[in-house]
Amino acid sequence: MARSFSEREKENIKRSLQEACKQSWTQYGYKKTSVDDLCKQVGISKGAFYLFFESKEALFCEVLCSVQKQICNAGSEVIEKYKDKYGAAEALKLIYRECDKNNFLYGSDSTDFTILMNKLSGEQAKKIEESNHTSQQLFLDRPYLKFKVDADLAMSVIYSLIMNIKNKDILPHNHMETFDFMVDHLIDSLYE
Repeated sequence: MARSFSEREKENIKRSLQEACKQSWTQYGYKKTSVDDLCKQVGISKGAFYLFFESKEALFCEVLCSVQKQICNAGSEVIEKYKDKYGAAEALKLIYRECDKNNFLYGSDSTDFTILMNKLSGEQAKKIEESNHTSQQLFLDRPYLKFKVDADLAMSVIYSLIMNIKNKDILPHNHMETFDFMVDHLIDSLYE
């Protein structure tokens, strides 16, 4: 007979599974992260895992959306604190650093990520798509932030800056300093 968990235990176990998933995904990728290993790390049986998530993919979907939401909220707080283009620059720097800690955020063109996406249910794929859309809105729809250039061009520049993290290991100079330099020098070209 399966052990029952108190509400507090359920919350702690679910949070622990998410954290273990995030760490393993960052270190090993989706395919090499097993439910068995996650359960061992958290101290529950594989059967108990399914009390919390219907599948491995459901856990990964929740982790991805949760991390994106946390980053968006933190970025939004920074933008709201400054309410100008320099707040947008600081938010970009924060996002870049979070992507550096969570490499699964920028690996959407990898085989590993494609395998995950192919296994998601329609509902899970839609949830990730909506989360991605919310992330993109962070630098839009702010009355105190006006683009000097076409919004699509500005968003493409912002996305390109962040995705430059894929080149971090081949840059001849520290990638964080390089990113900060690019943001500091481009922000005046993007925003009024």
